Amino acid sequence: MTDTGADATQMVAEIEALADKLSAAKEALAARFIGQTEVVDLSLTALICGGHALLIGLPGLGKTLLVDTLGTVMGLNTNRVQFTPDLMPADILGSEVLDQNEDGTRAFRFVPGPIFCQLLMADEINRASPRTQSALLQAMQEKMVSVAGVDRPLDAPFHVLATQNPIEQEGTYPLPEAQLDRFLVQIDVRYPDRETERNILLATTGAETSAAKPVFTGEELIAAQDLLRRMPVGESVVERILDLVRKLRPDDASAPRTVKDSVAWGPGPRAAQALMLTVRARALLDGRLAPSVEDVSSMALPVLGHRMGLSFSARARGESLADLIQSETDATLKGAAA
Repeated sequence: MTDTGADATQMVAEIEALADKLSAAKEALAARFIGQTEVVDLSLTALICGGHALLIGLPGLGKTLLVDTLGTVMGLNTNRVQFTPDLMPADILGSEVLDQNEDGTRAFRFVPGPIFCQLLMADEINRASPRTQSALLQAMQEKMVSVAGVDRPLDAPFHVLATQNPIEQEGTYPLPEAQLDRFLVQIDVRYPDRETERNILLATTGAETSAAKPVFTGEELIAAQDLLRRMPVGESVVERILDLVRKLRPDDASAPRTVKDSVAWGPGPRAAQALMLTVRARALLDGRLAPSVEDVSSMALPVLGHRMGLSFSARARGESLADLIQSETDATLKGAAA
């Protein structure tokens, strides 16, 4: 067997082993977070891609429970910050305090904030002011924070899973566009159907409740993230990603009239990078060795929806960004098939 053949065989074995481990992680999550299969898949997608996720939904839908369970199942050191209007950046990043030694000398000592962990749960992130929300920008992109002029690296792996209440609720602030772009995926958490809610009642109101068990370790998650980036992606998938992202930019020559008339700003190169990673993750979660063009369609809305904005006139007409993305996605894949 040639070296190339041996390498391919080894990668196939590694992908299959990781797919089995991810299946076990999904089962462990489903034992506590019942029925929301798509939400669980997207949350795992964010972690194995090395990215961050924004969970949007009304209070009481289990967002906090999901993040807490994810930390246990993935073997990550987890901290939680409850975002409130009076929260300051130093409450997240940490600060320097002045200590006096026994000999009377004084020196500054850095007290790390809760961001120094592997999984940060930013609960109700849009209840804090934009200044405090922006404290996460450097951490989410560069995996380090600068405090008092010193760059301080964060733990590896580092992920932010933020929960957000709908902006129509009282006491919320919209997230800055630059911060939204740092989230790999946006996950909409909706009400469960009747049968799922029945299962939730039976599983969570008895004398015993299921306890989460670790499936991964932090080192194993880092190895999974490295393997995902080595997964092959077919040329047809790459072309569909480029076609779709560029069509959704209103100033691009390939953009259709519907996009030019309705979209104020479209997805940037980071969105294309996110699609490349997430289609691989979706294939892994399905136990496949490589992504397909159908994965591009499935991941388009979670990856692109928060990286675009409707124009004022489109909002006045009652248009939906989700409908627009789905329509252009279907047209892109149909055109490629033809």
